[in-house]
Amino acid sequence: MRSHLLNETTSEHYRRSVTEGVERVAAKLATVQGPHTGISVDELAPVINGIDLDRPLTDPAAVLDELEEVYLRDAVYFHHPRYLGHLNCPVVIPAVLGEAILSAVNSSLDTWDQSIGGTLIERRLIDWTAQRIGLGPAADGIFTSGGSQSNFHALLLARDEACRKIMQGSERSLAKSDVLPRLRIFTSEASHFSVKKSAAMLGLGYEAVIAVPVDRNRRMDTSVLALELEECVREGLYPMAVVATAGTTDFGSIDPLPEIARLTAEHSAWMHVDAAYGCGLLVSPTRRHLLDGIEHADSVTVDYHKSFFQPVSSSAMLVRDRDTLKHATYHADYLNPRRMAEERIPNQVDKSIQTTRRFDALKLWMTLRTMGADGIGQLFDEVIDLAAAGWDIIDADSRYEVVVRPQISTLVFRYVPEGEVRADLVDEANLHARKALFASGEAVVAGTKVDGKQYLKFTLLNPQTTTADIEAVLDLLASHAEQYLGESLAVVS
Repeated sequence: MRSHLLNETTSEHYRRSVTEGVERVAAKLATVQGPHTGISVDELAPVINGIDLDRPLTDPAAVLDELEEVYLRDAVYFHHPRYLGHLNCPVVIPAVLGEAILSAVNSSLDTWDQSIGGTLIERRLIDWTAQRIGLGPAADGIFTSGGSQSNFHALLLARDEACRKIMQGSERSLAKSDVLPRLRIFTSEASHFSVKKSAAMLGLGYEAVIAVPVDRNRRMDTSVLALELEECVREGLYPMAVVATAGTTDFGSIDPLPEIARLTAEHSAWMHVDAAYGCGLLVSPTRRHLLDGIEHADSVTVDYHKSFFQPVSSSAMLVRDRDTLKHATYHADYLNPRRMAEERIPNQVDKSIQTTRRFDALKLWMTLRTMGADGIGQLFDEVIDLAAAGWDIIDADSRYEVVVRPQISTLVFRYVPEGEVRADLVDEANLHARKALFASGEAVVAGTKVDGKQYLKFTLLNPQTTTADIEAVLDLLASHAEQYLGESLAVVS
């Protein structure tokens, strides 16, 4: 069994195994006909459940053959131009190379003595990102598993900063338990669900999150935010944080960051910007101005695995003031004793809510050193241009109504039949169209609800997608919706 351990004696075995695996994936990528085969849970589950994990195949080629049957054949391939579903991007080759390297070396980024250069590379990338945002010389941050963890980490810091300020400024002695029930978080009704989930996990409860209405462009209505903040103070509560979104999941909308920054400053609240989606604008050669105001944030979430074309996972949480990261610091004698900080040994676990952590920063490092920031930004600009063209196409198509002109690369729309059709049937037709399209394997689109109605969604993150692809998918969706309505109305009549 030692022959399977990766070391100096098995390097040739490693080379052969990885090469064969890469060749299998490359062959698959070259022959993919659609983003999905259309296989169902009922078809695939018995195959996987029938595999006896206590009886290994032993032969690596046989294992790859089996993997083809249970995974590679039926995987959803985000690189296909008709994958228009969720916030999944095709990935760039330099990052995939980085993934292969980091997995083989297997550095753990929690302490210096497990990582060495990896620690310094991650720190350099955090500094680079903070500079792109404009957070200032005291900025810092940490790589995370994704936007939800980044948002949670930021709100943990915001919570403890609020408690510290309130307890220090109080005329009477307060315990943290006295303060927590009075903290409130403000975010738009179109923000990511992780804001509410974070509040619950932080002991504040879902009710601590105040959902601020959005304007017709699906951006936070700052006039309502101002009123809500004032009401919060009048009720003797504490505005802990305002979470602005730079690229909402459904609409790609960017909240009015400069005005939100002004309001949070007036109320001494923490400003967090969830730029998990919109962070690609940081490297856009033409659209960086859309993030104006982000430089005033106390913390920022970025997901490189959304708009920097990186493999999952690759995310970061950045702060304006590195001292605030101490709220997540814990010193363990066996791992990062206090003396290490005094000796200026850079342990990343001092900043993170994770301990063992992958060297995901290497993927971004390889990408920047190969393509450059402008190269990434140009790809993101292409999908934003495509979304603008897609909006024109859908807006001119009498079969559809589209919600809002996109700021980034998301289009939310619905099929609307001619004549008088019951509202519930229209909703069912749109839902059916999405499911039927997925089952066909010809394309993948997402769905959501707007004002209680069922809508469809294109999330455009692939520069290989064309307007012809958009038009073809619209025709497929309309065909499925029309068939459903025809059959449903025939039954009713």
